[in-house]
Amino acid sequence: MMSDNRVVVGSRRSKLAMVQTRSMIAELKRLHPRVEFDLVEITTTGDRHRQVSLDVLGGEGVFVRELEEALLDGRIDLAVHSAKDMPTEIADGLRLGATPPRVDPRDVLISRSGKLKELASGSRIGTGSQRRVVQIVALRPDLQIGGLRGNVDTRLRKVASGEFDGILLAAAALIRLGLEEHITEYLEPDVFVPAVGQGSLGIEIRAGDDRMADVVAPLNDEPTWQAVIAERAFLQALGGGCRAPIAALGNVGGGRLHLSGMVADPAGTTILRREVVGDTTDPEEAGNLLGREMIEMGAESLVRREER
Repeated sequence: MMSDNRVVVGSRRSKLAMVQTRSMIAELKRLHPRVEFDLVEITTTGDRHRQVSLDVLGGEGVFVRELEEALLDGRIDLAVHSAKDMPTEIADGLRLGATPPRVDPRDVLISRSGKLKELASGSRIGTGSQRRVVQIVALRPDLQIGGLRGNVDTRLRKVASGEFDGILLAAAALIRLGLEEHITEYLEPDVFVPAVGQGSLGIEIRAGDDRMADVVAPLNDEPTWQAVIAERAFLQALGGGCRAPIAALGNVGGGRLHLSGMVADPAGTTILRREVVGDTTDPEEAGNLLGREMIEMGAESLVRREER
């Protein structure tokens, strides 16, 4: 628990999570040189069952739940998450304290055979994300899709060994690990919408912990915060924790918030896309607006189809 000069920071044990958390600790040390920051590694459900699909594990919160428990019982003072792993509704007693500057939110293809349009028909592509499955099949219905779990290094080895002709990953993961040289192609968000929060970090703290709120506040990047809050509001408007393929990306520019969304049925037979422009001072309303407009387009029936 935090004293006047000590803060305990919680992180998943994965290599990527540790890189992310250590970068945040380094920045916090720079901002607060008189404070001691200690790192505690916590194994999450998603880490313990790396060979089990996220849908089987329960989807939302499998990389977050144990960290939130540690926050609530006072073992740690803040947790560093990949924002896309955070449940749509944050647990009672906790809140999002900061979103540092976002890294490239796009998805990427890592391939032994060139870019997406260059892959031979029947090429085997690996991904563990239903969101990615429906979008890649829409672009290349002639490809074969296989399930993929494991850390980044494991996934890259599956391409190098020939188990897959290509895999889909988040650009941010490779960038943070210094592995950009493996990227074959960046998939542009206008045709391949990223996961909600992808490329951004979420610094989670206890609600009402004003001192910790002051500690993490300088980490916050306002445009990232506005985009992520809008994306999360959109996801919540469509049913929160449902596992239907849902994606969104916010971009801030010229005092306006541009928010794009995608909703599909699990088979990818119907894919809905929409974009709204909102006010940066009310990102939640932008997300709610996009949710309402996509519900009018029929998104609710797609989400319910997945729940059945």
